[in-house]
Amino acid sequence: MMIEKLNDKEAICITTLFIMGSTLIMGIGGRAENNSWISAILGMLFALPMVLIYSRIISIFKGKDLFEILELVFGKFIGKFIVVLYIGYSFLLGSLVVRNFGEFVDTLGMPETPMFVINFTLGLVCVIAVRLGIETIGRACAYFIPLVFFILINVQILAIPELHFDYIKPIMYKGFMPVLQAGYYAFSFPFAETVILMSAFFTLKSKKSARKVYLWGLFLAGISIVVLTLRNVLILGNSIDMYYFPSYIAVGNISVGNFLQRLEVTVVFVFAIGAFAKSSMCLFSACRGFQRLFKLDDYRSVAIQVGLLMVYFSIIVYGNIMEMKEWAEIYSYYVIPVQIVIPVILWIVAEIRKKSILSSTNCA
Repeated sequence: MMIEKLNDKEAICITTLFIMGSTLIMGIGGRAENNSWISAILGMLFALPMVLIYSRIISIFKGKDLFEILELVFGKFIGKFIVVLYIGYSFLLGSLVVRNFGEFVDTLGMPETPMFVINFTLGLVCVIAVRLGIETIGRACAYFIPLVFFILINVQILAIPELHFDYIKPIMYKGFMPVLQAGYYAFSFPFAETVILMSAFFTLKSKKSARKVYLWGLFLAGISIVVLTLRNVLILGNSIDMYYFPSYIAVGNISVGNFLQRLEVTVVFVFAIGAFAKSSMCLFSACRGFQRLFKLDDYRSVAIQVGLLMVYFSIIVYGNIMEMKEWAEIYSYYVIPVQIVIPVILWIVAEIRKKSILSSTNCA
């Protein structure tokens, strides 16, 4: 089997684009209305201890992915059950990202095109990426991320004349609880979803790289999301919760004279890159899980099958765009076990029993 390795730069780019993913277009903390930017900050702060836990687990078990670690710590029977949970989570999250992309293109770009065609196109690109390996995904993310930040920065600058700073007031006029609740939603989507990256970062070259990668990825993506959310609030005000894709609507209001308009096209490009990075990593994680579960020689052997199933499931996961928004709130509670409970237990047990676990692994 070919040994794959990621350098720190590529891993940081993967983490950053993974967190941005569909968040850049769907927005974050919408229920907090004009306080959404505060919720985004809270979500990033809530995620900080969790990403430190994720990175610590990777550091303890250097060279082993999430699914191997689960079986080592919890044993074969319980470990396999939890492996199935994470396969299901990776598969579901990847399907949701593909569907989000399909809904966006179908609603605002190509309403006459069947959604299956849109989803299949993204799914096909992800399958190709996974078949080529994690190194290829890392290099692609490292190539595209300068373009993403170049677009985001320039759009922010062009948006300055459209900003209405009165829209930010009054701050927390409904109290702190709605902001706190939206902060938890921001934590679960997208920051804590980086638990899936534990299935890929066994490829990091250094044992100390995991913390650096997670913290830099969280910082770069978190700051970007906060700034973009604040921009959307300053353009759309309290009506930000009314839109399914607030970033697209906000950027659509930007115009410079009569010659620079329709800047929302740039949002489509950024969203496509983010959706590719996130859904590719979800597919990669699911394939790694199947490899561990069925003792396959290579995760690439199931990439096509899992990718096609992911595309099909993205069509049936919910009926319409309104259900998509309602699903976001249910999702935040559904993922508590895989994002918080199991990783915390895994970390505690690993810290207590790491010597005996590692010694038994070396003997085997």
